[in-house]
Amino acid sequence: MGRQLQQRGHALPRIFCVNWFRKDADGRFIWPGYGENIGVLRWMSDRLEGRAPGVEHALGISPTYEEMHWDGLTFGRDRFDAVTRIERDHWVRELDMHQALFDPLADRLPAALADTKARLAQRLLG
Repeated sequence: MGRQLQQRGHALPRIFCVNWFRKDADGRFIWPGYGENIGVLRWMSDRLEGRAPGVEHALGISPTYEEMHWDGLTFGRDRFDAVTRIERDHWVRELDMHQALFDPLADRLPAALADTKARLAQRLLG
């Protein structure tokens, strides 16, 4: 569907993913809470408006610490690095779990899904 829309000149929506639930070594959530999400939403807006290039990695693009809006929030670079870190081994296991779901659907699975998974694996193992 996305390819058809693009061929007709339509802009596709931008998709952003977050993980508010990453925990520290003591089992506490690293991100301070939902009330603090405005900085992330501001970065998304800045990204859409071309004011925040972010940094590219295997999963896409994430903000840099400097691009975030920390007004009224004490959130150090070490905590930021902890919530934005890409844990390669975790993602390799995740892709293995995806394969367990893909296998029973192999005969009717859209090729685009398998291709996307393969490209992600290639970027992770790079």
